[in-house]
Formats: sequence, C-alpha cells, structure tokens
Amino acid sequence: MIRSAGLAISAAALFLSTVSFAQQADKSVLKGAAAFGDWRADKPGVRRLIRPDDMPKPYATKSASNSASPAERPQDAKPQLPPGFSAELIASGIDNPRVVRVAPNGDLFVADSEANQVRVYRLTEGSAKPAEDGIFASNLNQPYGIAFYPPGDSPQWVYVANSDSIVRFAYRNGDLKTSGDPETIVDNIPANHHWTRDIAFSPDGKTLYLSVGSGSNVAEGMGKEPKGGLAAWAKSQPLGAAWGSEDGRADVLAFDPNGNNGRIFATGLRNCSGMTVQPATGALWCVVNERDALGDNVPPEYATAVKEGAFYGWPWYYIGNNEDPRHKGERPDLAGKADIPDVLMQAHSSPLNIAFYEGTSFPAEYKGDAFVALHGSWNRGNRTGYKVVRLLFKDGKPTGEYEDFITGFVASNGEVWGRPVGVAVASDGALIVSEDGNGTIWRVTHGDGRS
Repeated sequence: MIRSAGLAISAAALFLSTVSFAQQADKSVLKGAAAFGDWRADKPGVRRLIRPDDMPKPYATKSASNSASPAERPQDAKPQLPPGFSAELIASGIDNPRVVRVAPNGDLFVADSEANQVRVYRLTEGSAKPAEDGIFASNLNQPYGIAFYPPGDSPQWVYVANSDSIVRFAYRNGDLKTSGDPETIVDNIPANHHWTRDIAFSPDGKTLYLSVGSGSNVAEGMGKEPKGGLAAWAKSQPLGAAWGSEDGRADVLAFDPNGNNGRIFATGLRNCSGMTVQPATGALWCVVNERDALGDNVPPEYATAVKEGAFYGWPWYYIGNNEDPRHKGERPDLAGKADIPDVLMQAHSSPLNIAFYEGTSFPAEYKGDAFVALHGSWNRGNRTGYKVVRLLFKDGKPTGEYEDFITGFVASNGEVWGRPVGVAVASDGALIVSEDGNGTIWRVTHGDGRS
C-alpha cells in the first residue's frame, strides 16, 4: 500500500510539473517597445525580454524626476504572488531593512542600514513567526553586505560591509549577539553618493569580493584626464579603470579573506548594489544600477556574471559599444571593449539584490533561477520597479528573460508602500524578502508553507 501511494503521488507530481512547465513555455514574452511598460501592467507571470538593440536613442524622452511618496501599508496589504504561493509577515516596523543573508544554521541576518545595526531572526520551524530575535551588532556605519566565513556549515566569522569599511565579528552557529568587538579588514572605502557595499566569498573561500559604486552619475567630477596623461594611465591600470574622485569606484574589488592583496577584479559597473555567487557554476554575479538622465528607457539596468578583468562600460559606454553622449570621443581606445551584460531589465528600476534558488520547496522549474529585488524608479516618467522578478536560466545559463514574481507594493500612481531590497533563500526553501518602504520582512512559500 505504501509503495502504491508513493507511486501515485510521484505520478501526480510529475503530471503537475509537466503541466506547470507547459504553462511556462506557453507564456508570451514582451519584447521590444512592449517590454518598456510601467507598474500598472505589472503582475506575477508577466515576462519580458530586453535586448541591446531594443534600446531607444539617448534623449528620446526627457529626463524625469518622478519619485513616489511613501504610503502606510494598508492593514490587509500583502505582496501579490503567482498562484500556489503565499506570503507571511516575519517582522515590521524596522528602520531600514536592506540585505538579508541566511546563516548555515538557518538564522536570518538583516542589515538595518540607517539604524547602523545587523539584526538576526530565528524562525519557528515551518513558520514566519520568529522564535528568537536580537541585535547581532550595532554601532556600525550604514551596514549593507553580510557574508559568513569560511563558506560552509561551520563559519567562524561574520563579515559586514559598512559604507566605508569591511569589518568582521567572531561567530559560531547560533550566536544571536556578537561576543566581541569588530575587527577591521578593509578600511578607507570612499563612502559618498552610492554607499551600498556588498560582499561575497568565492566558493573556495580564498577571495573576498567587494562592490564599490560610483561617486557620481557619469563621473562629472573626475576630470578629462588623469595626472600623468591618459595613455600612461591606460597602460598601467586595469581596462576601463577610472581616476581622480572615481579611483577605485564603479568596480568590484577583490581581497584575501584577511583584507590583504587588494586588487580590481572588474571595472565599469556604475553601482553593483547586490552580489552573489551562482551555486551551479561558482560565477560571481552582480545586479547593477545604471546611469540616469538619458531618458525613460536608456540604458537598461542589468544582472550579469562578472568576469575577472572585464570592463562594463561606465562612464564612457553602456550595454556594450553604446557611447554615452556626455563623454563623446573621450575614450576611443575603449570602443568595442565593454562587455554586454547577461540580463537587461527596465531602465531606472533600481535592482538592489540577487539570490539564486537552489531550494526544493518551490516547483522544480524554479531551481537554478535567480530572484532580483527592484527598489523602484525615480528618473522615469512612468514608474517601474517596486517588485521582485525572477531571472530565467537554462542549464545554468541565463535566457535573458525575466518574469514578475512579486508585485502589489504600489498603492497608487503617486504612492508606494513597499520597496523591495533584500532577497534570500531560507534553509527550508522559502524566499525571504525585505522592503524598506514600511520596514517589513516577508516569508514566501509554495503550497502549505512547510518544508
């Protein structure tokens, strides 16, 4: 009897999976100009594919200043999800919940950036209700990125990226509060303008990656040439490295775990606000906020695998060999040398974090895909973002398509109650999402919500 029941369940699961896959395959994909919609057309399941050739010319529309006003979350408001998924509130009233990272024992570490704290939540099994919570560390400086070291089941340290430094705290699985003072690993990180610093470790634990966003929109204060001349600079520095006030910025940097041997890993990433390592390949991924003031749909934001030594265009080029008109003719030596990112997303939607899904509690077709939190636009006539999207992968490679997964944070054309920031996959396969519009954290599950 038990064997027969198991076979019946397996057959049913196979049927449902097949139906689900067929439904996914049948979905129409918005392409070209149709992909450049706004929040009113957003809903779970809407799928887009934006290609480099789809971009309008710069200044096809005027540059807009169109920030949404924050609204109180209606009492019954919840994120909108695809059929079969549900969301439960973990916590609310947090000052500024940003990055969420999951400790090996399952605890949720949350950067409460404006409160200068890192919070920790231990959930009751199979529930969004915290069994315990606390302030792991305080007296920080706009903490954002969080990483556990060494990678694996028994970390000894929690690394935290402040806006101006990386520090680490001694840690053992289950610690709800640090037992000692922070040790500074990297200091003197420039902290003005783009301040969100994310960190990640390579799978072998030998390399610590740090993202440092630009200090401006398009290097307005950098100057036309570095001291000593452009030719000498280009010869002595990594491809596309900036100088002056932007020296060491718009980059992903790499260090040894102790903070030594600092070097530039990749350049030209205006603001890589979220980093992670793809489990299937070990590749480092970034989600990047591109530049403003070229029009509603120029240039797209993006997610990309970051290659060592690669140049991604900022400030002279964007999305490959498209020259920024504000820097016309300044770097002909870089023409054709900027890498084209893997997944393009609507311009000005402000991607802030990325997490790959390797859990087993979501339908099978989600495995290997990635979730990205879009904080929302301001430099766009018709607002976009304010949602969590799913990047589609096949055999470990991105298809270029992305799909609305969580929407419903926009209250009206002028107000939003939620601005997604952090995404993380819990140890039971649930998706954890933070948003800083109303300071909430959510647990998203499929089916009955139990692992």
